[in-house]
Amino acid sequence: MGAKVLVVEDDAALAELLTYNLGKEGFEVRHAPDGDEALLAIDEDMPDLIVLDWMLPHMSGIEICRQVRARPETREVPVIMLTARGEEDDLLRGFETGADDYLTKPFSMTELVARIKSLLRRMRPTIAGNVATFGDITLDRETCRVRRGSRDVHLGPTEFRLLDVLMQRPGRVFSREQLLDRVWGHDVYVEIRTVDVHVGRLRKALNRRGEPDPVRTVRSAGYALDETYKASA
Repeated sequence: MGAKVLVVEDDAALAELLTYNLGKEGFEVRHAPDGDEALLAIDEDMPDLIVLDWMLPHMSGIEICRQVRARPETREVPVIMLTARGEEDDLLRGFETGADDYLTKPFSMTELVARIKSLLRRMRPTIAGNVATFGDITLDRETCRVRRGSRDVHLGPTEFRLLDVLMQRPGRVFSREQLLDRVWGHDVYVEIRTVDVHVGRLRKALNRRGEPDPVRTVRSAGYALDETYKASA
């Protein structure tokens, strides 16, 4: 499962080009044409990185970036600004507002992809590569294998995707609706209690007698990979 990238761009042709090319690179891409849609998309499904156009209708990219940085839940989400402006003052404004990187139009898709991967490696290392770790749990996205300590953990495809999502944001509580969207997809109808069934299967596969359960149930909220979990000796 690739990192989730939100593209905020009002130029339909450029947005389509970005969505296509980033999708080819393995990213899961959503598009918002303006600031209001962008903030709604962030609320519905937190992105791992935002590609944000400077000049947007109704609300500027600078204002969106300011709001993203002001909210505790989105403060650490990397932001790359796209703009036709290249003056030094504008660059400084973008960085002072909280942008992590900046590309002036026209830009090459190769450079954008390289900047995205570099930011994810630096700021979100657990989702940038093929291998994620948490405590004594290792998940390899390339081989679709999971290990806990010295033993293999045998997971079905859905449980593997579920664990991958939880490992991308240790400590974050995912609602059942968010897990449905991330694991099953936006366009698939699945009963919400199906999430509980697959969390149960994941726990059964992960946990042997005496091993602490890293998956925390948060009553009336959802599930999280518990940051206080310590790998067993």
